[in-house]
Amino acid sequence: MQEDRRVLHNFSLHVRHGEHIAILGPNGSGKSSLIKTITRDLYPLVGVRGFRFQVYGQDIWEVADLRSRLGIVSPDLLNHLRREVTAREMILSGYFSSLGLWPHQRVTPSQERRTRSILHFMEISHLAERPLAAMSSGEQRRALIARALVHDPDALILDEPTNNLDPGAIREFHVIMRKLARAGHSLVLVTHHIADIIPEIERIILLKNGRIVADGPKARVLTSRRLSALFGARLRVVRQNAQFDLVSA
Repeated sequence: MQEDRRVLHNFSLHVRHGEHIAILGPNGSGKSSLIKTITRDLYPLVGVRGFRFQVYGQDIWEVADLRSRLGIVSPDLLNHLRREVTAREMILSGYFSSLGLWPHQRVTPSQERRTRSILHFMEISHLAERPLAAMSSGEQRRALIARALVHDPDALILDEPTNNLDPGAIREFHVIMRKLARAGHSLVLVTHHIADIIPEIERIILLKNGRIVADGPKARVLTSRRLSALFGARLRVVRQNAQFDLVSA
């Protein structure tokens, strides 16, 4: 029998409507558990004194309704594909909370129009009928974002979005992130790469061992001292214009 383990401790976080934030932490810090709690894939312990968890001011959600407010973008979704799926099918499947389309699902003309619009916005119209397996990793990430946009969600949660991308694909992904921010979607970036923090993200939350160890403006939080303590190594923060990166001290 697996031993119970507490993954989030004394956790208090309020994200304002329209805010762009980054949650930064090493592997095992609790980032994935936090995302699964937000999306209701995990539920907190019942009966914890003083505990309250709300999304958009509500304690209880129908999962389908919540997903129309929050778009989840995680490369892990691709691991659950069981057959060949084109970019168009991947996007349309967002209407049915599935991965790809199935024979019993009926796509409406308005859903097709919305899908064409999103393909254009994400600059992947030329990939509409290409299978995801035949795309680059960067193109696949754009298709995943496109799927999350079908309901025009208020916020997008980006879970380690640049993992396993080459430098060119990372640069392109950052451009798309900035485009999403300018289009009015709140971004919640969850990562351990500070280079992913685009200029539009001003608030940084540092997470370690299931606890928030810092929360504030990036100029104050992204310091060499704080990030060395966070990742357990001697690191130096390098800033060029509005971008940040880490190097060994």
